[in-house]
Amino acid sequence: MVDFKADERLNTLNHSCAHVMAQAVKHLYPQAKFWVGPVVKEGFYYDIDLGDDIINDEAIAAIEKEMKKVCKEGKKIYRREISKAEAMEMFKDDPYKLDLIEGLEDGNISVYDQGDFTDLCRGPHVDNTKLCKNFKLVKYSGVYWKGDANNHVMQRIYGVCFPTPEELEEHLKLLEEAKDRDHRKIGK
Repeated sequence: MVDFKADERLNTLNHSCAHVMAQAVKHLYPQAKFWVGPVVKEGFYYDIDLGDDIINDEAIAAIEKEMKKVCKEGKKIYRREISKAEAMEMFKDDPYKLDLIEGLEDGNISVYDQGDFTDLCRGPHVDNTKLCKNFKLVKYSGVYWKGDANNHVMQRIYGVCFPTPEELEEHLKLLEEAKDRDHRKIGK
């Protein structure tokens, strides 16, 4: 299996795709608030507070469809530096981002813009959303904010992104084969 976190090329691409997913979610769920969206060994994920809405298979299909639109638009991805005070003002309506900003040292903070979406981020990213078009959202779950059972439950959406459709298909095939070999499934 591919280690997305260790492969610098895939790490950057998947991190950018996490932002594409967040942008698509924001289009579909304007009330959405975002915590973190890192690259992990298995691809990427984003933790999202959708208020009363929940993620299900139909929501995933709608998000993927919106992500395809975002990728097709081919928006440039720009990095810019802003002050901590500017970041606090920019994300004043998102308590999760404010929590992240408050934990940062004073000084400049980087944000990334792509079309109508801006996110707090260290980067790096690819330079255009069209480079993220070979993706698949692979699973979703509920998670506690900051892993604390006393906190609010957020929706976590996982995905993968590859430079080519062939690499994506090969990876999805490997995931399916691994699922078929899962001892929890075989023992039933």
